[in-house]
Amino acid sequence: MTKKSILVTGGASGIGLAITTRFAENHHQVYFIDYNTGIGLAVEEQFKSKGQNVVFIQGDVSDSEQMQEVISKIPGKIDVLVNNAGISHIGSIEKTSEEDFDRLYKVNVKGVFNCTAAAIPKLRENGGGAIINMCSVAATMGLQDRFAYSMTKGAVLSMTLSIARDYVDQGIRCNCISPGRVHTPFVDGFLAKNYPGKESEMFEKLAASQPIGRMGQPAEIAALVYYLASDEASFITGSNFPIDGGFLGLKM
Repeated sequence: MTKKSILVTGGASGIGLAITTRFAENHHQVYFIDYNTGIGLAVEEQFKSKGQNVVFIQGDVSDSEQMQEVISKIPGKIDVLVNNAGISHIGSIEKTSEEDFDRLYKVNVKGVFNCTAAAIPKLRENGGGAIINMCSVAATMGLQDRFAYSMTKGAVLSMTLSIARDYVDQGIRCNCISPGRVHTPFVDGFLAKNYPGKESEMFEKLAASQPIGRMGQPAEIAALVYYLASDEASFITGSNFPIDGGFLGLKM
């Protein structure tokens, strides 16, 4: 891939860290936004110690003015925006408070809006580029006890299609990725909190719920992001890519 300038939100852990790593290891310039300053600086130092071009930007994606400021100050061009930052919630509508609903909306929906709106001028100045949004299988199927999370991912899918349509003639492509269950620190924390002493048993149960028989790995999601950001994917826009071990297509 031609060397590019990449902006990743939520790039310090889980899938976001895998995305940051994939681009950094292939010698691209990577900027990653994360809320946690301590973790962000530590991750930046790890990459810099290996001579990789990775810069941490502390920020809250739900803050529109802040995103406009920090993204506009990124030196030079932006070729690729990866809207990965997101949070989760477990519960039906009756177990979702207004506070829960607003919290997920601010990060998962407004965060994508804020970062995309701030980045598009830099993409346009560069003659185009790629936007890749992290969606979920929850956007297109019913998942038990994922009311608020599913709502936000449905919005991400709709935003992806709208952005792709509005900017196709400006050379800006926009696609989204819909992972199934992926083994991240969030999964481990969820199991430890809700199933103490039964983590292994529940992990196997969750893994087996996907027809392929396991959870995805963050690096597998990053590989798809890397392809969609590449010039080889220049004919792809306005698409949603499930990467879910057969969860959507093979469920009985």
